[in-house]
Amino acid sequence: MKRTIESMRALCPISDDTVRELESLVTECKFPKRFQLIKEGIFCRYAYFIEKGMTRSFWLVDGEEITTSFACEGTINFSMDELYYNRKSEEYVETIEDVTAYRILISDLRRLFETNLEMCNWGRIIHQNEYRRLHRSHKERLTLPAKERYEEFKKQFPEVCKRANLGYIASYLGITQPTLSRLRAGE
Repeated sequence: MKRTIESMRALCPISDDTVRELESLVTECKFPKRFQLIKEGIFCRYAYFIEKGMTRSFWLVDGEEITTSFACEGTINFSMDELYYNRKSEEYVETIEDVTAYRILISDLRRLFETNLEMCNWGRIIHQNEYRRLHRSHKERLTLPAKERYEEFKKQFPEVCKRANLGYIASYLGITQPTLSRLRAGE
């Protein structure tokens, strides 16, 4: 869990005791590319700390996959519906590379957030950062032309630009893949 712990500690203080407690609750897992970690309409029961590889989250709308976010090393994936509302997920999370992750039961993660101040603070920070990302993304989709949206995306997600399928990026930006290809060709 080296990358995960480094990433957590980059956001807020996490003691060795908290690290040990967290490590006692996780199990290492390996998933192939295109594996669905979380599925719409199903209780997953787990959250995943991404140690190596990348995932994307998406909604299925009229048979079309609409990418909503990406996650790389040092991040966590889970169904917010499940963690906070005890409801089945409304989205999918799929690996877009081979992934090594550490899974934790949602119930254990929830308990850590309730009983461990360091984990609670870390959870607050990742959620405030995610809220800011979503807010910014929403604003950009409503106000910026495609080229500027892509420029902002490259600044925010340089690793995703190098590693993800163009179709996933285009979907996230709300543009077509041919439009994204033209934008990239003009660089």
